[in-house]
Amino acid sequence: MEFEGCNCFRQRLVLSTLSGKRVKIRNIRSKDDNPGLRDFEASFIRLLDKVTNGTRIEINQTGTVLFYQPGLLYGGSVEHECNVQRSIGYYLEALLMLAPFMKTPLRAVLKGVTNDPTDPSVSVLKRGMAPAGGGEVLFTCPVRRSMKPVHLTEPGKIKRIRGTAFSVRVSPQMANRIVDSARSILNKFIPDIYIYTDHMKGASSGKSPGFGLTLVAETVNGTFLGAEVVSTPQGQGDPVLPEDLGRNCAKLLLEEVYRGGCVDSTNQSLSLLYMTLGQQDVSKTLLGPLSPYTVEFLRHIRDFFQIMFKIEQQKPGEDEQKGGEKVLMTCVGAGYSNINKTIK
Repeated sequence: MEFEGCNCFRQRLVLSTLSGKRVKIRNIRSKDDNPGLRDFEASFIRLLDKVTNGTRIEINQTGTVLFYQPGLLYGGSVEHECNVQRSIGYYLEALLMLAPFMKTPLRAVLKGVTNDPTDPSVSVLKRGMAPAGGGEVLFTCPVRRSMKPVHLTEPGKIKRIRGTAFSVRVSPQMANRIVDSARSILNKFIPDIYIYTDHMKGASSGKSPGFGLTLVAETVNGTFLGAEVVSTPQGQGDPVLPEDLGRNCAKLLLEEVYRGGCVDSTNQSLSLLYMTLGQQDVSKTLLGPLSPYTVEFLRHIRDFFQIMFKIEQQKPGEDEQKGGEKVLMTCVGAGYSNINKTIK
């Protein structure tokens, strides 16, 4: 299969690995002053190489053409130094898509930047802020023979909000200031709010200063919606006040709640992938408005697995709060089974 450009780079390689189809990507930033693959993309390819067995990768001299022939997903114990241009979340999102289909359960130790303004962050062994990193994350995942079909159509109302305000290599007071400003907005809506403060010191605080806030709203039916904001990395752009950061994060969470659905906008593509790879049965999930990334992902699923989703606009009922335009995504799974898993 042939693609052009550097967009949706991870999607293409992950789906190629799962479907076993070879991929050729041309014109990767060919018109750029600095053409070819970036360091963080090369690091991503190396990570895929570590968790698979027999993958063949060819890159031309300028790095503008990539040929990728996927091997078998092996798993096992892996340690990887992630490139500091992107956070560990960038690498983990792909591992989450691949991990259940490995031969042996995956145990990955990823090192690098744990929190940055562009990628989703993760709970950690050691924090490491952009630009220098120094954080560490342990990810373990069991393997599955196949995925069960899902029906997630009733998100339910929000019953509680939990969160973590973290600060490293700055005053511990920063986290408290973030909590106060976030609560000033959220307290108007719901009483059950608890935001932990997390101030890591010494070796586990990484190499750069910074702070941030992660908020998660949980509904009565057990679905989760998340939002997070991280301070601007040292030496890149205007510094941000902890008060503004707390308020922005609270507003982002309210935005996610407004969009609604059973999965927040960051994780739409992950849930759609698991639906695609499910047993040959109908899966349904209610999502908020689709993000541009998700739309591209649906096109790629069609290319790699020949699976099309039925997309229905949902009209809000009389008694329901309005919120964003919801879409009900329905598909029949591809009946994907994990051929790598060892049978005991």
